[in-house]
Amino acid sequence: MTIGTDISDTIWDMKYRLKKVDGSPVDKTIQDSWRRVSRAVARAEKKSRRKFWEKEFFDLLSSRMFLPAGRILAGAGTERKVTLFNCFVMGRIEDDLSSIFEHVKEAALTMQQGGGIGHDFSTLRPRGAPVKGVGSDASGPVSFMNVWDSMCRTILSAGTRRGAMMGTLRCDHPDIEEFIEAKSDPAKLRMFNLSVLVTDSFMEAVKRNADWPLEFGGKVYRHINARELWAKIMKANYDYAEPGVIFIDQINKLNPLSYCETISATNPCGEQPLPPYGACLLGSINLTRLVNEAFTKKARLDETQLRNAVSKAVRFLDNVIDISNYPLKNQKKEAIAKRRIGLGITGLADALIMCRKHYGSEEARSLARSWMRIISEEAWLASSRLAGEKGAFPLFERDSFLNTNAGKNLSKQVRAAIKSEGARNGLVTSIAPTGTISLFAGNVSSGIEPVFDYSYQRQVLQADGSNETQTVEDYAYRLFRELKGGSKVLPDYFVTAGDLSPLDHLKMQAVLQPFVDSAISKTLNCAESISMAEFEEIYMEANRLGLKGCTTYRPNKITGSVLVANSDHSSDTADDELTEIGASMDRASGEDTVSVPGDVV
Repeated sequence: MTIGTDISDTIWDMKYRLKKVDGSPVDKTIQDSWRRVSRAVARAEKKSRRKFWEKEFFDLLSSRMFLPAGRILAGAGTERKVTLFNCFVMGRIEDDLSSIFEHVKEAALTMQQGGGIGHDFSTLRPRGAPVKGVGSDASGPVSFMNVWDSMCRTILSAGTRRGAMMGTLRCDHPDIEEFIEAKSDPAKLRMFNLSVLVTDSFMEAVKRNADWPLEFGGKVYRHINARELWAKIMKANYDYAEPGVIFIDQINKLNPLSYCETISATNPCGEQPLPPYGACLLGSINLTRLVNEAFTKKARLDETQLRNAVSKAVRFLDNVIDISNYPLKNQKKEAIAKRRIGLGITGLADALIMCRKHYGSEEARSLARSWMRIISEEAWLASSRLAGEKGAFPLFERDSFLNTNAGKNLSKQVRAAIKSEGARNGLVTSIAPTGTISLFAGNVSSGIEPVFDYSYQRQVLQADGSNETQTVEDYAYRLFRELKGGSKVLPDYFVTAGDLSPLDHLKMQAVLQPFVDSAISKTLNCAESISMAEFEEIYMEANRLGLKGCTTYRPNKITGSVLVANSDHSSDTADDELTEIGASMDRASGEDTVSVPGDVV
């Protein structure tokens, strides 16, 4: 029944194990959970092939090389009215009261089934603008966000934890300053993550120190100095880690579906920029399970196994589109029209450690880049093969697709395959924070984040709403100590988030982004002592590197932290060669039990 650690078993029992209404388990063992999910996902196959794919999916899941997102693990095969999608972006809110409250209802129905949501509030008129016909003034988008926040709290109090929301506002909206300052009050908009939609023209105005127009509906309300507005965004992030920055023009420019959609919002953690009613399935390749001869000079990631796991994972996720419930008809229509999936990675930092690579080194970035390139290429090839077997996604237009910026950047092999067979999926890759499923997999490092610490105290939310503190050990650290007879003297390639500079984080995100169709959820950890000038430079460098967004976390009084390091290890250089001994191995997101505040894009 056990999968390796106390917290792994806790997560499985609390979040993913199927139980009856009275709490008695239906899934007696973790193997039962894998079988339940595999059987459900295989239903999308031809009847004559279901048993074959059920076994293939079971083998993939039980190997833990592929970790579906929590909604799939918890909901597939349960026959419950829940969605298997982690996240949605809701429809465009029209600037009238009827539309506003219709979208509040749609958001509530979506969260009721387990989906996190994103909303762009830029379509609502600013505070003080006249409301024709009723003789009053508008209260502005931030005031209506409070309605969503209250609704989300109500759903939360009704016994679910499906309250994750993202709110975005354009950098040229007249109420942008109010939006930036909204979460300076620790009691306001706590159910939201916030991000500013920053345009290329705004960044140019910042660089030129030019005036910037704040406008709505074709009317310029006033001008503000662009650098002053940028400084307010930076100061808010410095003080309380929000709002994040989304480089929205870059997102739309690099979207493989730019020929048929425009994006203005993301899911709660930012790894999924989505169009109105867009939804995405998430899953991650667990890189730690693919490393052979760990910690030796021969350590390497098995690329053949990686390609095999990616190919099956793409089919798995594509099948989920067809078996999932959808809270709204428009969400189903959008999902089937484009069949976007989000296959990413987790355990990157641990896998690098197991391959004796320092996370902050050029060597580590080069290795991580090569792994992500393989994942991207194989995912597109698998999608093309599926298109040949089952048909391309309905809105696929070969020439339009291949002539997007994203299409032009695909390898010759992938372009040839898509030109011949088409593509089953509009987008295939995305890197999510993976907090809970990484704990579930034995506490591998989360997503592409560095290891937080090798041993730390983590608060785990219990079913009754209370918190339980558990001591958690990092996967690579635990494995290394087992192979070294319990030694706590670690080689110099064992590094934690605190050992790295913000630029180390940024560079890792930058080398992976070209192979990620959607986006990356990544937090750049900063020391509390970082200067304001150094802090602002992080965001400017992110823009120069062409990233789709940037979020930082600097310790502060408002957001606090849920992780406490034990700091009981030694990082002294050691004789780390294990000759002949090897091993094969949520800001709220609606996925994570807990997460370090600040994850976005």
